[in-house]
Amino acid sequence: MKQGKVWFITGASRGFGRIWTEAALERGDKVVATARKPEALADLVGRYGDAILALALDVTDAAAVSSIVQRGFEHFGRLDIVVSNAGYGQIGMIEETEIEAARRNFETNFFGTLSVIKAVLPLLRAQGSGHIIPVSSGVGLVSFPMGGIYGATKHAVNGLADSLSQEVAQFGIKVTIVEPGPFATGFSGDTHTALPMGEYDALRAQMFAAHGDMLDPSTYQDPKSTIAPLLKAIDMDRPPLHLVLGHNLLPMVEQIYTNRLETLREGAALST
Repeated sequence: MKQGKVWFITGASRGFGRIWTEAALERGDKVVATARKPEALADLVGRYGDAILALALDVTDAAAVSSIVQRGFEHFGRLDIVVSNAGYGQIGMIEETEIEAARRNFETNFFGTLSVIKAVLPLLRAQGSGHIIPVSSGVGLVSFPMGGIYGATKHAVNGLADSLSQEVAQFGIKVTIVEPGPFATGFSGDTHTALPMGEYDALRAQMFAAHGDMLDPSTYQDPKSTIAPLLKAIDMDRPPLHLVLGHNLLPMVEQIYTNRLETLREGAALST
């Protein structure tokens, strides 16, 4: 009989974290589900019993992350899938965003992910296996006005995870960066918005005119559609480093990267 996997998921009480926690339990896996308010997982605990361990965790507390990771590992005896999902959005032009707001966004989105990774690595190395899944974003690949700070946190996660994948492959540890586009996860309700400056009103209007569909929650995809590709990726012997999710995101990324290569070639004479 095939043994189920053991997951460790941050931000498990809502959005992708909640959906993936439930999907893992539904297929017979076990989950260490962490959240700032684990009582939001009470229904899953009631339904799945000992298969889920719901624990309180603020990922900005590195010591707590280390303690909770160890507790989850000892409870189930191993960790196979580690999903660093906790995070929130910070929206606003660069000049509009206060330094402290930017710092707080990095504390959760980037340093929270780093703390989880550093806490699990000794355990996964000792096992000789494991799959680390940092949840980034489409804006970890491309950049737009009003998303500079949030995008910077996710670009940082991507750079971190890319290096990580090269460092830990020797230990049998896999890395997949999940990069979703717009999904109806309720993410916009947990987004912090900077106080707008009139100097950027015209650009803001252009952005809404050009990318209104990406900013309109009524057009967002069903987040449950991410379950099948994620489960397929974690069951692969050689999963992709990048898992871009969303029906229109990959063509946009490809076009932007094509334009970026052309821009690099335009400066080739200066580069050499």
